[in-house]
Amino acid sequence: MAEKILVVDDDLETLRLVGLMLQKQGYHVITAASGEEGLQVAVRERPDLILLDIMMPGLDGFEVTRKLRQNPETSSIPILIFTAKSQVEDKIEGYEAGADDYLTKPIHPAELIAHIKALLGRSRARREASLPRGYVLGLIAAKGGIGLSTLALNLGLACYQRSKSEVILAELRLGEGTWAEALSLHDDQGLKNLLSLSSSEVTRSAVENNLLRTTFGVRLLLAPRGIESYNPLFSGMAEKLINITRHLATLATLVILDIGTPFLPGYLDLLNQCDEVMVVAESQPFTLKLTRRLLTDLEGHGFGKSKLLTVVLNNRMRADLQYTITQVQDTLEHSVSITIPPVPELAYHAAMRSVPLLHIQPEGLYAQQVMQLASQFVERTRV
Repeated sequence: MAEKILVVDDDLETLRLVGLMLQKQGYHVITAASGEEGLQVAVRERPDLILLDIMMPGLDGFEVTRKLRQNPETSSIPILIFTAKSQVEDKIEGYEAGADDYLTKPIHPAELIAHIKALLGRSRARREASLPRGYVLGLIAAKGGIGLSTLALNLGLACYQRSKSEVILAELRLGEGTWAEALSLHDDQGLKNLLSLSSSEVTRSAVENNLLRTTFGVRLLLAPRGIESYNPLFSGMAEKLINITRHLATLATLVILDIGTPFLPGYLDLLNQCDEVMVVAESQPFTLKLTRRLLTDLEGHGFGKSKLLTVVLNNRMRADLQYTITQVQDTLEHSVSITIPPVPELAYHAAMRSVPLLHIQPEGLYAQQVMQLASQFVERTRV
């Protein structure tokens, strides 16, 4: 949703020209031709920013600013005074009245836009800092192909069933999205849409607008398949992914990130946005060696100390080919929180019906283990 700017000026030509300029920048513009009307519109419309002239009949801009600041409903709206009054004493009076910024006419449009963007950015940051933050869990594995995405999806659904609170699942695996195909969902462009924006445009509302509400109760941020579609978007990608994660945390009680392997741009900074990191392993010697190296790397960056680090064993092989849990933990030099059993037949039926594994056999061992794991995270969101 476009940010809303109220322009208050008694000069109709100024209203028209400034309004057109702001609309071209993607803002929703509303106008008022007097101070009195500006106060009424501000209370009714609750704009994101007010662009205010000083010299108007009736209430001038200084008095309008004072009244806006005195009203609890409008006191926090950023005010940019935009006027021909350029004396130092005028600027002082404007700031003392409560203006956030003061610009004098004439001014280059690019400079006006820059000041507006800066004010809106600071205002968004203040609002978001006051929002409650959900629990963020990041899932990562030493290598691909061990069922991490399937586990992340079913874990998120289990958390929703356990808590009935808002849960968001986000695929951050560039070009490797699988959830849309697995669930027969057609709009898988959410992550790509956000990464196509500049870092400053990755706002909370932009992130929310790219979430897909599902019939399973959770919301998804989906990634399309095909890495070539991301090539033009790599500039600033790490910063954008961090912004996305930060905003997701304000939109749900629990956020689960499918990060994949540790090759994502800025993945350590991304993991630092998480309250907990889950490392998914499988009971296979080569994978366990790689996982041990990954755990050592993460522990060297403070995970497992200042941040929770959980290891889950996702078994997908016959029992006679697997390490025992003791062998696994000895190899990893780390305890395993829970073991997810292999369910190839259930996985086949889930794929054929385009539903999550959890829904195929709700009382089976797989569902029980995933639900048990979900209970741990739901309990942490309540701490």
